[in-house]
Amino acid sequence: MKILLVEDDARIARNLAEALGEAGFVVDHEANGNEAWFKGDVNDYDGVILDLGLPGLDGLSILRRWRQAGREFPILVLTARGNWTERVEGIEAGADDYLPKPFQMAEVLARLRAITRRAAGAADPVICVGDLALDTRRKQVSVGGAPVELTPHEYRLVSYLAHNRGRAVSQSELLDHLYGGDAAYSTNSVEVLVGRVRRKIGAGVIETRRGYGYVLGGEAA
Repeated sequence: MKILLVEDDARIARNLAEALGEAGFVVDHEANGNEAWFKGDVNDYDGVILDLGLPGLDGLSILRRWRQAGREFPILVLTARGNWTERVEGIEAGADDYLPKPFQMAEVLARLRAITRRAAGAADPVICVGDLALDTRRKQVSVGGAPVELTPHEYRLVSYLAHNRGRAVSQSELLDHLYGGDAAYSTNSVEVLVGRVRRKIGAGVIETRRGYGYVLGGEAA
């Protein structure tokens, strides 16, 4: 899951990026409002954490521009502003959730997981696809009730496919959302990763649709 973190406070951004990485997210960070707006306008993110007080372009303006342009990724607004009218303004501008500063990191992660699940059509923290169950809180996967030991990258693959269940996901999309465009990885890395996961969860759980990509929850499921 690839997240855009928009925060100009270096300490807060560093702590958030570290916590998000440990939670299994791939993070793009931007501190300038204009640059953040551009990144969100041209990239497909699974979620955005957006501060309101930014240099260049304020968070509410970014939020309105994204929504007016049809950008539908879930957005969690973080701000030091405590005025309830500003919170209402943020929600009405298109934010999916709102958390004032100071905040607890665990709550940020919980709210982010919740809005990304809802965007994928799954309100429950456990996403079930056939016999496979993905527990987004504990970062655990089970098949037929039996737990499956996965590496962090393997879990990210299953999580991304589960959040996009029933849809063919291309290798290039997986490369971007699992590795964040890291040049050390290629589409071959995705093939190898899928092969490892299939050996652990069952060969037929992840379907290959030639020319389109991989599907979790397709006809094979």
